[in-house]
Amino acid sequence: MSMTQQPTVSPSIRKRAQESSNAIARMYISMRHLLNRGFYKPMGVSGASLRNALLTLKPEIYGSITESKTELNGLLYVIDRLPEGIAECVSVNLTAEEGLSSSSFQPIIPAKRRRNCYRIDKDQMVIEVTRGRSEVYDILTHLTFLYIEADKICDRAYIFSSKQTTREWQKIEATATAKKNVGKKELESTMAYLAQLLECTYNEAVEFYDRFQTPKSPHRFIQLIYHMVRVAVQERINGEKRSVTFSAMLGDQIGHHVHGERWANQLYQVLEQNNLTNRPIHLISANRHSFLNNLYAEDALGTAAEDMAFFGQFIADENKQKKVQRFATKHGFIDVDDKSGSNVKAQIIDTDKIKHKTFAFTKGTVLLVFDYAFGEQAYELMDELLKTKIGKQLESISVMGKAGIMKGKKGDIMVPTAHIFEGTSDNYPFHNDLSSEDFSNTKIPTLEGTMITVLGTSLQNKDILTYFCRSSWKVIGIEMEGVHYQKAIQSAMHIRKTIHPTIKLRYAYYASDNPLETGSTLASGSLGQVGVVPTYTITQKILEKISTK
Repeated sequence: MSMTQQPTVSPSIRKRAQESSNAIARMYISMRHLLNRGFYKPMGVSGASLRNALLTLKPEIYGSITESKTELNGLLYVIDRLPEGIAECVSVNLTAEEGLSSSSFQPIIPAKRRRNCYRIDKDQMVIEVTRGRSEVYDILTHLTFLYIEADKICDRAYIFSSKQTTREWQKIEATATAKKNVGKKELESTMAYLAQLLECTYNEAVEFYDRFQTPKSPHRFIQLIYHMVRVAVQERINGEKRSVTFSAMLGDQIGHHVHGERWANQLYQVLEQNNLTNRPIHLISANRHSFLNNLYAEDALGTAAEDMAFFGQFIADENKQKKVQRFATKHGFIDVDDKSGSNVKAQIIDTDKIKHKTFAFTKGTVLLVFDYAFGEQAYELMDELLKTKIGKQLESISVMGKAGIMKGKKGDIMVPTAHIFEGTSDNYPFHNDLSSEDFSNTKIPTLEGTMITVLGTSLQNKDILTYFCRSSWKVIGIEMEGVHYQKAIQSAMHIRKTIHPTIKLRYAYYASDNPLETGSTLASGSLGQVGVVPTYTITQKILEKISTK
């Protein structure tokens, strides 16, 4: 394509993208208003703006949300990110960290989100928010979806004229509340009734029954649907409306870096206690296993890694991972448990105590690896960390994450040259010390170009993403933290002068999903073994850049 020839976007795509973008803006304005207000009724007048915006948007991750058919893939995705038992509760209370951890209430941690939740009684769930506004938006979006789906099913289970539930629903209720073991025939009968109610096939109902199962809750799928509808029916019969409330302390603290400041100070103290504050430091935002395993696994297990697939064994074998960590602890590895409430753990690696056949680090090199931040939390953590004395010792900052890819498949790699903030004209071009050429000796397809930092991955739809991809922005992928990290780095580098302007920046992402491809969205499930090779390949490339060999 010549310099004068620009990519074109059809008027219909542009129009739909603008409508979707407006719907996202309305959702975020509504959520900020409700947070300031302190409470709302999700299925009442106060929650109508959220519901309408989500239904207008029709995010890919929520599939058939606008149809009468129940969206089961989206439901599985959402329920894994909310606390167990939330469907049973009439009231959900979002709070700051306000002391419940010292009570007798047992924390409930969702399977796919790091957040502490507490079941106060049969009707109320408390969710502690310590990761900023992005976490509030994430929770409210998922709750809105959950309540919309519950009411869709309720429409088929509740007869308004007689104020009674249907015969099919009563059969499902009997199974869900049974105290004795449910026999095979009774279970199959329930699945047939459930298929009718959810407007899916019997085979689909059985498939999702299996996918929702946990060792402790084999009938989790049936019980989830039962409680979702029970609470919705209760609202229609008794007028006991579902509610979401926000504590006053949460409203006061949000956006003020309370947890980020604690987190940064804790990390500096650990470095100080181990006499590492005057050493060259390389900051890495990544997961908590790939750098650990890349540097220590072969020596710990006494086995050479012939290829990247070697590292896949740690997904299934927790004991091997523990063995590697025990070995690493004796050779310069420090695991820093989070005491700040930010839910972001960190690792410190003194490379002087490592003898690695591939990487030869400059004497004194220290790696400070911290787990994934969540959306706007990335700015809070990076901003506070670069304010400490760590900033003056920094040699490089590397960010490895997962992202949605526009043209490609799960497991491909993306190397950004700029971050653009969705819904604004804010853009952050930078020199990336990594390039697609660095991955040319691998078999992994690698894209290089602009990436969009979105307000929430769960709010993206095909219209917006197609526009990003086909317009002159030439977007290759979407993620949630890039702009926030880069904003903190640039202010520390050029305004606060707390870090040297010559430090190396490295960003690389592996594709966790393709939101434009049916069956490859985030709701289609985790990467599993598919993610091992790109994750460890990026890790190795970052370590090669940091080391001298």
